[in-house]
Amino acid sequence: MLSTELKSKINKLWDKFWSRGITNPITAIEQISYLLFMRRIDDADTDAKLKAEFAGVVYKTLFFRPQVDEKGIAITDIHGNAVYESADDCRWSQFKDLDPDSMLERVSGKAFFFIKNLNDPSQPFTRHMQNAVFIINNSALLDEAVKAIDDIFEEIKRQQNEGQQFQDTQGDVYEYLLNELSQSGKNGQFRTPRHLIQFMSEIIDPDWTDKICDPACGTGGFLLGAYQHILTKHSSPEEIVLDENGMRRFKKYGGDKITKQEVWDHLNEKTFFGFDVDQTMVRIGLMNLMLHGIKIPQIENVDTLSKKYDQDYKDEEYSVIMANPPFTGRIDKGGMSDKLKVDGTQSELLFLIRISKMLRPGGRAAIIIPEGVLFGGSKTQKKTREVLLMDNQLEAVISLPSGAFKPYTGVKTAILVLTKVEEDSPTWHTEKVWFYQLNSDGYSLDDNRRKLTENPLPIAVDAFKQRATNTPVERKKHFYVSIDEIKDNNLDLSYNRYKKFEYEEQTYEPPQKILEALFTLETEINKDMEELRNLIG
Repeated sequence: MLSTELKSKINKLWDKFWSRGITNPITAIEQISYLLFMRRIDDADTDAKLKAEFAGVVYKTLFFRPQVDEKGIAITDIHGNAVYESADDCRWSQFKDLDPDSMLERVSGKAFFFIKNLNDPSQPFTRHMQNAVFIINNSALLDEAVKAIDDIFEEIKRQQNEGQQFQDTQGDVYEYLLNELSQSGKNGQFRTPRHLIQFMSEIIDPDWTDKICDPACGTGGFLLGAYQHILTKHSSPEEIVLDENGMRRFKKYGGDKITKQEVWDHLNEKTFFGFDVDQTMVRIGLMNLMLHGIKIPQIENVDTLSKKYDQDYKDEEYSVIMANPPFTGRIDKGGMSDKLKVDGTQSELLFLIRISKMLRPGGRAAIIIPEGVLFGGSKTQKKTREVLLMDNQLEAVISLPSGAFKPYTGVKTAILVLTKVEEDSPTWHTEKVWFYQLNSDGYSLDDNRRKLTENPLPIAVDAFKQRATNTPVERKKHFYVSIDEIKDNNLDLSYNRYKKFEYEEQTYEPPQKILEALFTLETEINKDMEELRNLIG
């Protein structure tokens, strides 16, 4: 969780952009992200070099670039290969102490172009950055922003020294920055709290051998959560701590038990995939994942509900999907995929169908949905639930508390956990569904979302993992419901439909006693009023 001091520093950074005329939150967060990215790649490169030296291996710095002549043409050697030179002048540590005008010239003329071309031109980051523009043209604003970001990073390091993980704190900084997008009403997205992503990662249990996707990835939070879960799985016991939510997490450098370079290469290039319709979110998501150690994330600017997705991508491609697709909104039916099996344009239903199609047989998914999807009586809603129950083994419905997404929304939500079995199945592949109710996620359910002392998420994870052998028959906290009973209830998948509610008979005093108590209370009030009148004359 962010300290009050860190929140104050982030608010001051926002204020600097607003006071200098950059008032659109989406534009501001994009420009701030570029600066954060410049700051972090310098730190990350230095840390990686130290880590490599400690391990006794040669490290190739990120800060090099192709040499060009005075006309901007790449210089090659006698074999036609590009000649590279140091790009240390693009390091944050090299330009942050320049005078404001020189700094603006260096950042806009060199450092920004360096980060735009950091990866191979065929990779998503470089492709999606080609049209990116650095719009900070005020040297005073850049100077103030650089100093403010240095302040923020110093505060992060202070928290790290007190036991907070750097990556987690930086993730919180991103969450807090992105919170402004929702509060300003500039787009309909809202972030999934990190602890819920961590909870879903524990349940789905992804590994480096998986091909992991989020079809509406936004800033990449689920992909990052899956990555951190994998690193935690492959960390030595002495490198594991319990975080503020009671969940296991690596201390600083996760994945120390991964010793083969091919595993790291797979994690960096072939494990994490995402899609989003918003170009700015794609850029921010790519930077977010790269800042956290995934060198070549695969995020594309594509609407996964569209015909274009069908043209460019195959079904049954992913072994793990984690998502919180948009709850509200309708899409243009003209551009909508013809392969989705339900009529209508409700995005939350169409995403469920798409996710089912994207999963390969045996693939697993954890999806956050508005609870109305579970019991809605329309033909489209029922057809969607039919696909979930027939093409998949619907493993679990986990009911979340209604304040879990405050301050963004108070909509009651649930997590669906499923395993793909067969596309276009003619039979029911779900035999029974496990239901669980989270009354609390460990945070207050108001707009402030304060951390509480209780940690219910690890308890829920254990219950899920032990559900086959340790689920009570009584339908109180968690229980199984057979597919036959679900079919008898019009495919209703809501927790409250099947929970056993125990009526507790209330006992009251006889009316005569209650009336006597009221008269006594009235006499005491009159007496106090009389004393008050005497006091004031």
